[in-house]
Amino acid sequence: MIPSAVDRITELLDSSQLDTVNTSMRIPNTLREAASLAVDELGAAASTTALTTTALRATLEAVVMQAALEHHYERHPETRPSLADLALAAAELDGHPLAGEPERLRRAAAEIVERHPHADADDVLLWAEAQSFASA
Repeated sequence: MIPSAVDRITELLDSSQLDTVNTSMRIPNTLREAASLAVDELGAAASTTALTTTALRATLEAVVMQAALEHHYERHPETRPSLADLALAAAELDGHPLAGEPERLRRAAAEIVERHPHADADDVLLWAEAQSFASA
């Protein structure tokens, strides 16, 4: 079962209630100014409040999705994608030339974690690309 906090957040985000509440938030001046410019000059939202609430909602939705995914991986660890799988997916999404070379990416993923255990998909792509240049 997904933790109750996730269930409650989902329930609140799905609510059709439009009641509002005043809140006092201390945010950096530069962030407030950037938000104002985005609203006034770029038309990013109707107001800085609308921009803030939209960003907060998107962040909360992402947190809930990540929590659900992590919960799934805890119950089914065999479904967690490998670093090589993530690198291949990133390459495909980015249209990277190495997307068509899954074995090279798998080798690069295996090699890089030996030196950098916390490497991510971008590190694998960079490693594989560097090896391509070194062998050329």
